[in-house]
Amino acid sequence: MNTYKPKTTIVIFGATGDLAKRKLFPSIYRLFKKGKISEDFAVVGVARRPLTNEEFRSNVINSVSEVDQNCENIEGFSSHFYYHPFDVTNTASYQELNQLLGTLDDTYHTEGNRIFYLAMAPEFFGTIAEHLKEEGLTKTNGYSRLVIEKPFGHNHPSAQQLNDQIRHAFKEDQIYRIDHYLGKEMVQNIEVIRFANAIFEPLWNNRYISNIQITSSEVLGVEDRGGYYEKSGAIRDMVQNHMLQMVSLLAMEPPIKLTTEEIRSEKIKVLRALRPVDENNIDEYFVRGQYGPGTVNDVNVNGYREENNVDPNSITETYVAGKLMIDNFRWAGVPFYIRTGKKMAAKSTKIVVQFKDIPMNLYYKKGVNEPVQNPNLLVIHIQPEEGITLHLNVKKSGQETQPVQLDFSNDLIDGINTPEAYEKLIYDCIRGDATNFTHWDEVSLSWSFVDPISSVWESRITTDFPNYPAGSMGPKAADDLLAKNGDHWWPLSDFENKK
Repeated sequence: MNTYKPKTTIVIFGATGDLAKRKLFPSIYRLFKKGKISEDFAVVGVARRPLTNEEFRSNVINSVSEVDQNCENIEGFSSHFYYHPFDVTNTASYQELNQLLGTLDDTYHTEGNRIFYLAMAPEFFGTIAEHLKEEGLTKTNGYSRLVIEKPFGHNHPSAQQLNDQIRHAFKEDQIYRIDHYLGKEMVQNIEVIRFANAIFEPLWNNRYISNIQITSSEVLGVEDRGGYYEKSGAIRDMVQNHMLQMVSLLAMEPPIKLTTEEIRSEKIKVLRALRPVDENNIDEYFVRGQYGPGTVNDVNVNGYREENNVDPNSITETYVAGKLMIDNFRWAGVPFYIRTGKKMAAKSTKIVVQFKDIPMNLYYKKGVNEPVQNPNLLVIHIQPEEGITLHLNVKKSGQETQPVQLDFSNDLIDGINTPEAYEKLIYDCIRGDATNFTHWDEVSLSWSFVDPISSVWESRITTDFPNYPAGSMGPKAADDLLAKNGDHWWPLSDFENKK
């Protein structure tokens, strides 16, 4: 049994924000409750709001209690939390924080190990990183690590500028760029499904796979994020990071070892092999959409242009569908279809691997000259359910040939849901495992792929928005995109683990 329990101090910039409340505090508590971190840890909350330690600890207890009804030793846990009122542009704030961290190193024997988690507006990332170095907060006997939330830049030039600022203070192996999709159990399972099963990896190429579809749909709209979303849109919010990360995991070559460096190296090769999309071919490969008024769960809802802080004539896309081609030996000719959108019919993230049909169909429906044509599918369910489904063709007693589903569901194991993505990612960071965080080369290549698409869309005046009603699965043009290849989107409702 592994008895190693890391010691560390976690400094959360933006500790009064929504991310800290909903994700970070509960995730750290679950690590504490499971004994994955030692009693030698401290958490320092940093924000502009003036709070006492007692008020901050009360906020932490309330946050954890909302998601965990069985809060064991919550008072003991919260006693490790401290609050420091802070101005990110004030040198004195960093000097005072450094003194506090030194005291906590002595109190909790954390050996100078420090994680700086930037859970706040990205325009402050570079400023904070530079001040941390200049004021000596990264100069300790232990490790110093910087955790950064997306968005990492708005385009490639801004991402490059931000990276240059951060690299002035931290080395690449000290920077942990969070993509919470990489913390999801079934996203991490992609590697296991591929590389630990002899029935799949030999078939994982253009000889046997017809196409791969990745869907990430939401029933929610932009809610209170209209101001942010107007600058982002679906392609920057979802495609540049989450969707391309899943594509790279599905398409990567087997690494020579399951190490951070080797896995990242293979993912980067995939991103380098993506066929460029620009103004000359964009309509062949990408479709955009924006939701209008519609019905979600039997409730009438507004369109995007009626949301708060949204331009009433906005051309910002809330939906993207694309056909990605990977021009390498393994995947030449196989389309990777992606789609993501808001205010859609279902909340679901799924991957459908469609295998090619057999050369000749020998089975026909009785009484009619109609072949039984059910392609083999491997469906990886990422959320809300977690598991895999394999679609096969069989003949049941006294019946015609028909499709059946072989299911595995993580959600059904002992009635316990799998760990929260942030819990796993925070634990990985504490342990120094950067496998499920994005390297700068991945960020750079992703922006280089996405920027030309964004540039074309922003320069075109579109008159057909909104082009899909809220509560639907997106615009008709997305169906047409696949129909050109003789393909179609597999309906999400066909792939529920348990019907």
